[in-house]
Amino acid sequence: MSARPPLPELEFENVPFWTGGAKNELRITRCQPCGQWIHPPLPRCPRCHGAVAAEPVSGRARVLTFTVNHHAWFPGQEVPYVLAIVELEEQVGLRLTTRLVGLAPSDVRIDLPVRVRFEQVEDVWLPLFAPDPR
Repeated sequence: MSARPPLPELEFENVPFWTGGAKNELRITRCQPCGQWIHPPLPRCPRCHGAVAAEPVSGRARVLTFTVNHHAWFPGQEVPYVLAIVELEEQVGLRLTTRLVGLAPSDVRIDLPVRVRFEQVEDVWLPLFAPDPR
């Protein structure tokens, strides 16, 4: 059996987020009237109740917090691995939970600049983040 994380269920609101990696785009829902970025995706803006659409973002972020996981949650999963909450540069408070790749767990630090990269698994592209040399 190969190592594979559980995949998200694709629904109308989240399809652009989970499939944008096919075009190397991190697509986040944005309110069209007020410009607020919204994640996780919602069908309407929670601030003004306006219509929303998925738009590409820069994919640049910084690590807000992280944990190093030493437990394999599915057969064949390599450990240790780093789970993090990153804040995208487009908006204060625009955060996502992700896995950090491309560095040793001992090299992760708060405020580390990171950039999205995608891992395709079946019909979804998982947004992972790696160090951004900027």
